[in-house]
This record gives sequence, structure tokens and C-alpha cells, in this order.
Amino acid sequence: MLLLVDCGNTRVKWALANDMAALGAWSDSGVAGHDHIGSLGERWRGLEIRRAIVANVAGPVLEGELRAVLPRDTTWFRSQAELKGMHNRYRNPQQLGADRFAAALGARALEPGKRIVVATCGTATTIDAVDAQGDFLGGMIVPGVGLMAASLARNTAQLPMVQPGTLPAGFADNTDDAILSGILSAQAGAIERACALHRAQLCIVSGGAAPYIAPALAVPHRMVDNIVLVGLHAAAT
Repeated sequence: MLLLVDCGNTRVKWALANDMAALGAWSDSGVAGHDHIGSLGERWRGLEIRRAIVANVAGPVLEGELRAVLPRDTTWFRSQAELKGMHNRYRNPQQLGADRFAAALGARALEPGKRIVVATCGTATTIDAVDAQGDFLGGMIVPGVGLMAASLARNTAQLPMVQPGTLPAGFADNTDDAILSGILSAQAGAIERACALHRAQLCIVSGGAAPYIAPALAVPHRMVDNIVLVGLHAAAT
């Protein structure tokens, strides 16, 4: 059994895949906060996990905590100049976040031969381009939905903290909906601009805020759960 782990800025997402499983076909999966990594060890104990592959962008402290609960045969996924035929065109390939590299690899594996934009909508929203030859070109990073909402609430005198929700129709007639409409429109606008720049044939949208952002998009798109884990799975097979 292969254990796939995506340690992001807020949560740890994981999945188990059988040796011959198709990409994204997990036998089990879950999510845990950073303060519950110990419980993951208990959850994984007793399972027939032979190896693991991990993308961690949460820093060395979290990596140390994960090492304590992962199997001995663990690969720490890093961005590199080339992997599985995908060339990384970042100026310094090692500077690219492991999660972005994995997401691009997953998008390429799911939609080969297409010009793709992959938008991962989490604490930050990362928007990256993969060309028709399957090469990673680079991308954009913007604050995620929660960070945008928190910034308005923290730095203004009277604006409330809003929660993600459905994009309000038309022009909002109340402050909460006006904030939500602005945030979701800004997210969708950045993704649509990337699609226009890339002349993308498809946008793959993933991450915790994806269900709120995807309906606001006016470009062809596909929702994929845990695209980073899909990329890790592609890297491991």
C-alpha cells in the first residue's frame, strides 16, 4: 500500500492507494489539522503501508512531526528540473513549492496533451500553467478566500468577517454579500486572466475553496479533489 501525504499551510491531507490503483482511486483518505499529526500515526498504524511519498510546504517543524509517524521508506517530494517527462521552467526549479509541482504533475497526468491552468484554492490560491507538451511554465500566487476575508475584517473598522459561500447573484445589496462577491470575483478573475494568457483549453480547480470559486468561473473547468495527492500518486508510479 502506498501512502500519499500533502502537508499544506493549514491541514494535512492523505490517501492510500493500492499498487495498481488508477490515479485518484483511493482505498482510504482523510484530513487532519497540524495539531493532530499524532492521531495520524494511530490511524495509519496497523495498515499495510509499504512506502510513503510526502509533499510538505508547512516547514521543518511539521516535517519532523511527520517523520515520527511515517514509515521508514518515505520519499520527500521536492520540485526538480524534470520529472516523469515534465520539465520545470521555473528560473530556479528547486524554489518552486512542492505542492505546486505535484499539482502540475497531477493535472498533466489527468489531461495529457492539453494547455492547462491548474488552480489550487487553499490558504493561498496558486494558479499555474502547463503547456501542451506537458511542461510547467510558472504561475501566480494570490491570497486565498480566507486570507482575503480576514484581511478586510482585520484592517477595516466596520467590515465583518465573512465565511465562504455561494457567489451572490448580480450586485450585492448587503455588506456580507458584497464582501463575498468581491472575494470570489477576484479569485475567479485571476484564474480567468491566467487562462487567457495561456490560451488554456481547460482549468483544473482543486482545494478547500474550490467549490465556492469554480461556479464563478466563465472558462471551461474541471473540479478535482486533492490534485496534489493525484500528482504524488503519478510521481510514485
